[in-house]
Parts: sequence; C-alpha cells; structure tokens
Amino acid sequence: MSAFVNQLDTQGNLKHFLTIEGLSRDLLIDILDRSEAFLGVARQAVKKVPLCKGKVVANLFFENSTRTRTTFELAAKRLSADVLNLNISTSATAKGETLLDTLRNLEAMHVDMFVVRHADSGAAHFIARHADPHVSIINAGDGRHAHPTQGMLDMFTIRQKKPDFAGLTVAIVGDLLHSRVARSQIQALNTLGTGEVRVIAPRTLIPAQAESLGVRVFHSLPDGVRDADVIILLRLQRERMSGALLPSEHEYFRLFGLTEKRLRGAKPDAIVMHPGPINRGVEMDSEVADGPRSVILEQVSNGIAVRMAIMSLCIGTQNLHQSTNNQDQAHG
Repeated sequence: MSAFVNQLDTQGNLKHFLTIEGLSRDLLIDILDRSEAFLGVARQAVKKVPLCKGKVVANLFFENSTRTRTTFELAAKRLSADVLNLNISTSATAKGETLLDTLRNLEAMHVDMFVVRHADSGAAHFIARHADPHVSIINAGDGRHAHPTQGMLDMFTIRQKKPDFAGLTVAIVGDLLHSRVARSQIQALNTLGTGEVRVIAPRTLIPAQAESLGVRVFHSLPDGVRDADVIILLRLQRERMSGALLPSEHEYFRLFGLTEKRLRGAKPDAIVMHPGPINRGVEMDSEVADGPRSVILEQVSNGIAVRMAIMSLCIGTQNLHQSTNNQDQAHG
C-alpha cells in the first residue's frame, strides 16, 4: 500500500476520495444526504446540473469495468463536466510509458479530476501523491484494497430501506480475501454505527485476523444469515484467486450460495444486495437475484447519484459557492 494521503483540504473539505477508512461519520452522512438530492436529477427532462460546469474529468481505467466507468461518466456529465475516457489498451502506457508520464500529459490538458481504476493496491494513492495540487483523485477500485464509491452506494441503498444503521445486522458473504468492495463496505458500516457486521465465507477466503476489521466471522451460511436485516453477496473473484482455494464453483454454491430456502433464515423483510456482475448459480440462484427482496438493480441506479455527490464534493464546491453568490447578487 502507498503511504497515507490526506483526503481533506486545508479547510476540511473532501479533496480526494481514495478510501472510506479515516473519514468521519458526519462526512459519510453528508455524502448520503447529497446523493438523495441528486436522485431527482435522473427524473428531470434535462438530466443536468451546473455544479461542475467547466471542469474536466478523466477516467483512467487500467482495469476493465464497463458498469463502473459508465456510471462515473454519466455522473460527471450530469454535473455538466467534460469527460475524457482514456483507452489504456491503446494508450502510450501499453507501449512502456510510465504512470507518471501519463499523469503529467493529462495534467497538461488541464484535467481537474482523475477517476482511477487499477489492479495494483495503492495505485490511486500513488497518483494522488504525485498529482498537481488542484487535481482531485477518486479511487474506482485498486487491487484488493478499496472500492469506496461502491461502498457508499451500497450504504445509500441500505439507508433507503433501513434508515437506522444502529439497529441492523448486516451479513457479507463470499470472497472476503480478495474483495476490495468488502473492505470498503465494512469500513463504512462500522463508521455509520451498524449494530453488527458479519462476514461469511470458507476459511480459505477469510483474511487472517478478520475480527480486527470489526466483524463477526462465520463459516456456515445458515448461521451467518440468521436474523440478518441485510445480506450482501460478493462476486466470486475467480480471476483474482490463485491456488486451490475452492474445490469447485458447484461446491461453493452448495455450501455458500444463497437460495430462497436459506434466505428464510434471515428476517422476513431482509434485503439482498450484490455489487455485480452476478455469477448466477454460484453466489445466488436466479430466484433470489430476481426476487422481491433483491435491490441489486436499485444499487446500479443509485451508483450515479452517489458518484455525483462524491465528485461534486471534491471539485464542485467552488462552483457551488460561485453559483450561490451569483444568485444572491441577482436577487439582492
């Protein structure tokens, strides 16, 4: 992991969004509240607000993820920012240009924000340490380390259905060892004061000293989901696993896949979540994925509003103040 980067500016405002770790509960609540306000933009005839007008956002995806990149692109455009999508596979980085060379060339184009997705843990922190002072960095997923915007859109989805985190039991099921999403979810849940956070997985997919993350560890799905309010299934990260951590996907589903029968052990109004994409018949069956307790498609919709909230906090504050001052002068 790269050295710690202060995510707040000298006034205490959010400058970068690299990890949920270390951020205050008040800031997370502010992000959730702003996300609520941005939800309405999608229902407008013109789906735009001017908070980031004149700003340039560059999506640097060194690792593929169509859904995440698309939601960031839509979020930036709805904030009226200009968006640059760098095709890494055909860029100079594929020909040996270093990460810092790429950064400097884009900064010369007066980019205000980089949205970074990279297979190496700490890549977003590395870029934040070396970027120009005016540039903001958002981590769109780095290695096994963090995926903070996914963590926050999951918190937003939970709050829509279960407003009081203090009374909740949340169970996270799956490949905890390789999941950057799970780390961000756990940090957010604990910061927001969730009653109990459980993790459920085979012993081979649980990191050492997992309890130090502030969770209860279960190796039995029925035991772990008993009386849970929220069940979050993680994608089985097959491409990130090395060695014989699992005998087979079939065996994983037999022991840890969520079915309607196993879901009955949770509370009657429990919701089921998944960061996507789903491996049907591995993490859960289609009956659960498409069932009445699934909020998976709502997570996708909420992703745009939450990313708008985070981006506007990082680079839109100055524009917001200018807009407010102009409105005050107009009405003065």
